[in-house]
Order: sequence, then structure tokens, then C-alpha cells
Amino acid sequence: MNIAVVVGTFPSLSETFILNQITGLIDRGHQVDIYAQEIGVSSKVHPDVKRYGLMERVHLLPKSSGEKFSRYLESLGSFLKACFNRPDFLFKALNFGQYGTTLLTWRLFYSQMLSLQTRRYDIIHCHFMFNGPLGLIIRQFNNPQAKVVTTFHGCDANIKIEDVDRKKYRWLFQHCDLFTSNTSFTAKQAALLGCPPEKMVKLPVGLDINKYQYREARFPQDGKVRILTVARLVEKKGLEYSIRAVAKLAKKYPNLEYLIAGDGPLKSSLKALCADLGVARVVQFLDWMNQDEVRDLYRTSDIFVLASVTAANGDKEGQGLVLQEAQATGLPVVSTLHNGIPDGVLDGKSGFLVPERDVERLAQKLDYLIQNPHVWPDMSRAGRDFIEKKYDIQMLNNHLENIFRNLSFNEPVVGTEPLSFPSLSLQG
Repeated sequence: MNIAVVVGTFPSLSETFILNQITGLIDRGHQVDIYAQEIGVSSKVHPDVKRYGLMERVHLLPKSSGEKFSRYLESLGSFLKACFNRPDFLFKALNFGQYGTTLLTWRLFYSQMLSLQTRRYDIIHCHFMFNGPLGLIIRQFNNPQAKVVTTFHGCDANIKIEDVDRKKYRWLFQHCDLFTSNTSFTAKQAALLGCPPEKMVKLPVGLDINKYQYREARFPQDGKVRILTVARLVEKKGLEYSIRAVAKLAKKYPNLEYLIAGDGPLKSSLKALCADLGVARVVQFLDWMNQDEVRDLYRTSDIFVLASVTAANGDKEGQGLVLQEAQATGLPVVSTLHNGIPDGVLDGKSGFLVPERDVERLAQKLDYLIQNPHVWPDMSRAGRDFIEKKYDIQMLNNHLENIFRNLSFNEPVVGTEPLSFPSLSLQG
């Protein structure tokens, strides 16, 4: 199959789940092109980007009318040629009724030109709801018979209903062929925005089990307990609360160490919080790391914590893939009863889930684990077994390939688990 993948930023260190899907499709013999609104800027790039030559597959879309105007000039000749060879092109391009104000930007014309100059697609896969309308535009000018799939990852479903561009997304929900969601919670949130439940299937994002070396958790011989968080330093990751919980334990356990791998706008304020709480030496900020570096951290840590919360602007966690990564390596995890997280943790078996913003409960569960290392091996094995059965990327990419294939042949599509919303009141 010829597949177009539509994303916001590529490559992105925080979206390795998209990268893993792309490389999985390439490994299965499919032709994949990537449409991105911007190129990720980072000193660290996942090695698969180079290994698979992915940057050669990227078609860069401008984010605004003032960006890279030279690109539009270069495409002008192709645009005029397309209008001459395909008179229907100009008519479709000037369809004000369908595109509305989107038409008034050069971005639309440029995306049309890219879709005319590339291979004819069978599937157009849009990551995040915000990119879905662009996928529909690409289909119209590339191959009207292509199937458009939009994946909800969490933040795109957790927006306030009053903030939704109803006309745009009504068009998206009507004309997309299928939607996938990473968790049951995300699917329900998408349905509240107007996404038809009958078009939705659950398909979690996964990880390559073979790359996550399992190590049965045992109390460290040096007595130093290493707690780990891997996250962007933003409000919804709840780092303020995990830091406060660690601070409560630091005096009791002088060998305690808390590692935070990630970067983001809250870095300065979180460091200031550590100083105020007297744990600046206990908490280490490690900045961004690629997947190989993160896997090394999992192997040398003892407990994983992710204290996700609902942010003031309504932003929420989607699946929390790092929780599955941690369990795959054998770490007991502590997280929150937040959105889709309960789908991906066996509460009481592979880890513990506590209410959002409950510092006392976070500290209690961490304290319990430190005091009772005899439970670690059982939790470790339970977590690994759970991830192997539910989150293996090879299995999930096979599901994704089958979804695409069934769509192409107009056959019924089934996700990894059935979804139903018996008490849901739809809005749209």
C-alpha cells in the first residue's frame, strides 16, 4: 500500500510512537510518505530516522502564509500546469463552501500541489485530530478513493467542547473513514466532540518489546533507591506533586534519588520548587534523551512514577506510553487515576494508581514500595507479562496494517478491543 502520514512536527523525540508505526509499516513493505508542518529541532534524533532515511520521505508544509514563500513560487508553474491538465483542479481548489477561511491561506494551495506531485495514496493516516482536515484535503487532490484515518492521542480529544471549530470538525467526522484511539477514555472524549462511535476503534500505541531488556526488580545492593520519571516538563505531567511526594520521603531515606528525564517550560519553576523543599541534591534534571538513553535509565532505576493531572487549560494525558515502557523493563510503577492511564497499568499488581494531586497517597505508595522490596519481583513479572500481551508493537502494527487493508477493500474493521458507550450523550 501507498500510505501518507500527516503529522505536526517530524521528527519529535516526544512522539516516538508515531516513528515506531512508520518504521513498522516500512518493514512490512509499504511505501510511506510523511507530511509535516515543521521539522523538529533537537540535538538528539532517534537513530531510526537516519537508519530508514525518513527525512527523505518528508514533505514540509508551511504553518503560515508568511513562511517559506519561495516554496510557493517554486510550485506556481506546477500549479498552472495542473490546472491546464486537470480543469477540475481549479474548481476543487476554489471550493469556498467546503474549506471556508482555510482557503484564504497559501498553505491549502501548497498542500494541494504536494498531493498532486507525489505517489497516489491508498491510505492517508493523520495523527491528532487537528491534522485530520489536512488529510481530507490531500485525499481530494491526490486520490478521491483513498481512505483517511485520524488517530486521537489524547490532547486532541481533551479540549473544551466550546473551543471546537464545529463546522471544521463536523466535516472531519463526516468524511473521515475511520478514527482510532489509544485508550477507551480518549475514545469517549472524542465521541463527546461529535466523533461517531461506530467509526472508532481502539488501538493503543505500543513498544518494541525486544528493545526493552527485562530485569526483575530487586532492592539495590548499594541501598540507593532510584525513582524515575520520563516526561515533558509541562503541567499535565504532575511533576510538582511527584517532587513534593519525594520530598516527604527524602529525610526518611537519605539514599533516595529522583531522576527526571525531559525538558519543557516548567523546568525553572520545578528547580525552584526543589530548592524550596530542600531536595535540590535529591532531584536530578536530565533534559531530553533519545529512546536508547531512556532505556538505559529504566534498566538502572528501581521505581517509576508519573503523577499526571488535568491541567488548568484542560490538557490531559492520553495513554502515558512511558508507563508501558517502565513495566516492560520490570519497574513497579506509581501513577494516577487519570484519563486513559488505568487502561495501561494493573493497579495493585504491576503498580499503584492514586487520585490526582494527592501528594500524601503518592508518598504512601512510594514509601510502601521502598519498605517492601519483597513485592517487587511479583509486580515486575506481572508488568512485563501485561505489556507483552497488550502493547507489543509488532502485534499492534499488524493490527494497524489489517485495519488499513480492510479499509482499502471496504471490509469490516475491528480494533484490539471493542468499544461501546451505552450512557454517552453525544454533542456535535
